[in-house]
Amino acid sequence: MPSYPDTQLFIDGNWGPAAAGGVLPVLNPATGEQIGTLARAEIADLDKALAAAKRGFAVWRNTSAYERAKIMRKAAALLRERSEAIAPLMTLEQGKPVAEARVEIATAADIIDWFAGEAQRTYGWTIPARAGHIAQTAVKEPVGIVAAFAPWNFPINQIVRKMSAALAAGCAILAKGPEETPASPAALIEVFHDAGVPAGAIGLVYGDPATISSYLIPHPLIAKVTFTGSTPVGKKLAAMAGEHMKRATMELGGHAPAIVFDDADLGTAAKLLAGAKFRNAGQVCISPTRFLVQETVYDQFVENFAAAARTIKVGDGLAEGTTMGPLANARRVQAMEALVQDAVQKGAKLVLGGERIGNAGNFFQPTVLKDVPLHARAMTEEPFGPVALFRPFKALDDVLAEANRLPYGLAAYAYTSSAATVQALSTGVESGMLSINHHGLGVPETPFGGIKDSGYGTEGGAEAIEAYLNTKFVTVA
Repeated sequence: MPSYPDTQLFIDGNWGPAAAGGVLPVLNPATGEQIGTLARAEIADLDKALAAAKRGFAVWRNTSAYERAKIMRKAAALLRERSEAIAPLMTLEQGKPVAEARVEIATAADIIDWFAGEAQRTYGWTIPARAGHIAQTAVKEPVGIVAAFAPWNFPINQIVRKMSAALAAGCAILAKGPEETPASPAALIEVFHDAGVPAGAIGLVYGDPATISSYLIPHPLIAKVTFTGSTPVGKKLAAMAGEHMKRATMELGGHAPAIVFDDADLGTAAKLLAGAKFRNAGQVCISPTRFLVQETVYDQFVENFAAAARTIKVGDGLAEGTTMGPLANARRVQAMEALVQDAVQKGAKLVLGGERIGNAGNFFQPTVLKDVPLHARAMTEEPFGPVALFRPFKALDDVLAEANRLPYGLAAYAYTSSAATVQALSTGVESGMLSINHHGLGVPETPFGGIKDSGYGTEGGAEAIEAYLNTKFVTVA
């Protein structure tokens, strides 16, 4: 069993305890036992971090894009080198199998590399003037100090998107990490520091989320807010940012439809969709959730999917052969129990699972529910767990109506062999991301974000850095 460190605050280039000495417990979701503590920041710590960020921003914004990219690539290399030490820490605090933790870390390193390249591509442009003696240019400048709020489901990958974009643009960033999973984000911060990011340009705090967000977002030193989390919380933070005219990026909840037509390769679709559904125990914002299957192949596909789900081995993420770990906390287990019970009471058929496993830890069975009525809570509330919901459909218009019924619009999936259907889905599905006949979301070079109640802005691809830049027009006679 790897040792788990106590996590401190990172302020002005140094790790240290909170000024008031407060700490919070960290629990292992596989056992329910405390494995460590983290420092709990108060207002005095936030003031110290903000003052450091102001100094760090003055240095980092004047560091050339070439040098910023060089430092970021070094950070990516360090993260890859330390992967075998960091992955078990992520598993201990979050629960996911250590193999999934390694993939998350490798992806994070790729994200850093991508944004390092973007640092060198923050181009301005020349605008033809109306008079010959006038020169008109537009230049890109860093927006300022960023307040970032990251969740526990992907402790490194969610914060690394924010941090990499901010640093590439020349911003300073103060991150509020997830209290359930503090050690792996701390390890990420450490690689940036060791790579040469100057003191104050990055900071990491933990504590009461409401206290930290309500203090940082209105603070005059904060110029930009970025949040990943639930839609209700995101709406509150976005409103707070808007009240103070702060730019915001919001990556919020989802309820992704997964559409399977009768001309699809059903075996491939079932295998890939089951793998995506139960990855990270279903605690993924882009997880396929509503499985909408054409009625002519509905029963067959549900059987294929259930067969794939039965091969999943649930257990401690550090144990050999585990393919799905525990849910991150006890609240998620209670939520799954309530949603499954509600669906069954309202007429859904339980094909597989539906119960917690054992009394120790937060383990829950991979669950398949068939013929789930639209008025079941799970069909409107994001389950955020290992629960797959199945309904049949007749024709394209029917399934588009269902796919677009909810206010969410983050991700969607579809399987078909028809080019005409692909075109209809590409224009008809209301979501920020759509993956057809494979699962291709979340790579660094592609957009990552939603529409409607799933938020706004993107945290991937060439557009992502724009939210961290101001455009300044300069005209000279």
